[in-house]
Amino acid sequence: MTDSALIGPVAAPDLHVMSFNIRRRLPHLNPRSPDRWVRRRPILKRLLAAEQPALIGVQEALFDQANFVRHALGDPYRSIGYGREANKGGEGCPIFYDSRRLRVLEWKQTALSDTPLRPGSTSWGNHTPRVVVDAVFHDLAMGVDFQAVNTHFDHRSRTSRLRSADVIRRIVLASQLPTVVTGDFNTDANTAPYDRLTGQGLLLDAWNTADERLTEEWGTFLNYRSPQRNLKRIDWLLVTPGVPVRKAAINVKRYVGGWPSDHAAVQAVVNLAASPPKGEK
Repeated sequence: MTDSALIGPVAAPDLHVMSFNIRRRLPHLNPRSPDRWVRRRPILKRLLAAEQPALIGVQEALFDQANFVRHALGDPYRSIGYGREANKGGEGCPIFYDSRRLRVLEWKQTALSDTPLRPGSTSWGNHTPRVVVDAVFHDLAMGVDFQAVNTHFDHRSRTSRLRSADVIRRIVLASQLPTVVTGDFNTDANTAPYDRLTGQGLLLDAWNTADERLTEEWGTFLNYRSPQRNLKRIDWLLVTPGVPVRKAAINVKRYVGGWPSDHAAVQAVVNLAASPPKGEK
């Protein structure tokens, strides 16, 4: 029996996009801990197999977890991105995509630091490396190109989050293509980093602009607890103006056996083909 999906596969011109912090695998946890990867792995597979987003920006994926996600999504899926450490290992922010629908034209990964081309570099008060992956995709069904950006901001340094938001702004401004940004921003919507990205109209929050919201406005850091509406919404899915958002959702589905992650997946159905290049009306 197939699990029911909150959104599931969609047909062109619509595109199903997801942002999901899958929670890195940690050693030496209590055998009963809901955080144990061995417990979460089959649950995560069920969610991904049901939802089948054509594009998904993932955070906190170790190498083996990234491989697991790609196989859980299915044979047609591919990924770009690598670990954030100097040796390109450790946690990453890979972007996964359905190769039946999307083709990568170009992509790069850079550090969120004063030396972005040096893997593993840190600046701005963050003690762990942070990265951003940005790519240009060609939509095979619609014959259009668009930009996708995926990132994970620092959890401790406010300065790092602000400077990282400036980096994302520059990446978006440098392209004339319609853009979708996914990430765990480690700060609530309507804080300063959020305002840096959305306050001047550069990007719009898909949750706010959606024609239809399929769920309540849940906090996205569940921490293996029941969803609440008053918690912070720290995982966002942003789009450039002119990109229609048909549906938006915060997926807090709990399966028998537990939660797939300590975060909720954020989902949207967008139509990137309906957006004119930036600067055109």
